[in-house]
Amino acid sequence: MSKISFNNKQTDFTIALKKSVEDYFSSRNIKTTGNWKLYVKTAIVIATAVTTYWLLLFIQPAAWISLLLCAIFGINLAIIGFNAMHDGAHGSYSQKHWVNEIMAYTLNMMGGSSLMWKVKHNIIHHTYTNIEGQDDDIDIKPFIRTNENQKKYWFHKYQHIYFPILYSLTLLWWIFQRDFSKYFTGKISGFKIKKLTLVEHLIFWVTKLVYVFVYLLLPMYMVGIGPAILGYLIASLVCGVVLAVVFQLAHVVEDADFPMPDATTNIMEETWVIHQFSTTADFATRSRIISWLTGGLNFQLEHHLFPKISHIHYPALHKVIQDLCKKYNVPIIEYPNLQRALKSHISYLRTVGAMA
Repeated sequence: MSKISFNNKQTDFTIALKKSVEDYFSSRNIKTTGNWKLYVKTAIVIATAVTTYWLLLFIQPAAWISLLLCAIFGINLAIIGFNAMHDGAHGSYSQKHWVNEIMAYTLNMMGGSSLMWKVKHNIIHHTYTNIEGQDDDIDIKPFIRTNENQKKYWFHKYQHIYFPILYSLTLLWWIFQRDFSKYFTGKISGFKIKKLTLVEHLIFWVTKLVYVFVYLLLPMYMVGIGPAILGYLIASLVCGVVLAVVFQLAHVVEDADFPMPDATTNIMEETWVIHQFSTTADFATRSRIISWLTGGLNFQLEHHLFPKISHIHYPALHKVIQDLCKKYNVPIIEYPNLQRALKSHISYLRTVGAMA
């Protein structure tokens, strides 16, 4: 795969953006990583997940309560991923590397692979955001057409109707198909994964086996095969919908762009910074509840510009970036609430699904 590069011109805006954010932290003498608020949140969401799991297996409440707890457990897993795992994998959770690694490995306890995630998300998605053929995160082919550069099939004209079903399969598809595909091919969207060490091979397989034991085999032994499978599917499908929707609202909406490089030079027209502004959307930035639950991923632009900064600082950075954008007349894609962002996503799916 030929490497895509960006226009590397240094602009006044880019220089001012970097300086403004650096000044924000230095003037307040605060660290860019997480603080006690993040650590307390982590303790709460992990303790809640463990308690819910314990209730389902060892207390075994009435059927309707158990089904509700399974759905809550699925949401809880997504929240752990948004908060602890995501910051840890980006190295922004703590100044201590080993703490970041522990938080990143919470993904393995949810069935995924933090190693694959770091390549797929941290390197590829953050560098080549919304670029077809490069960004693995917008590759839901052939089931969902996310942009006009993808091949169109007849069923795409219905994708704005059936997308919830596809999104619900996100976690299962990720755990049981995509991770293994990447592992055995050694590639993600054509990008070669570095040769794994023996320890990395062991971690991949051992954590996958532990996941099957904890989420399927032990529950089958404790509550029976049928109830265990039903509970697992409810938790996984709910978690999948939450994961997919939060990501899609940040990149696959009406105002987001899907630019391609020059066919001759393979160079993007815009700088990487401006590319992030045109491909990434914020939503519900005034909602403390959504910000808390999504680990600040509703501040997706701030995250893409400064992935090494913990999400607990994003609301403050949002104000800094907004002021700077007004000064330099740089547009920001932002939806005022979750409903507007979801409506834009559905409308976009309908449009691109019908587009030739």
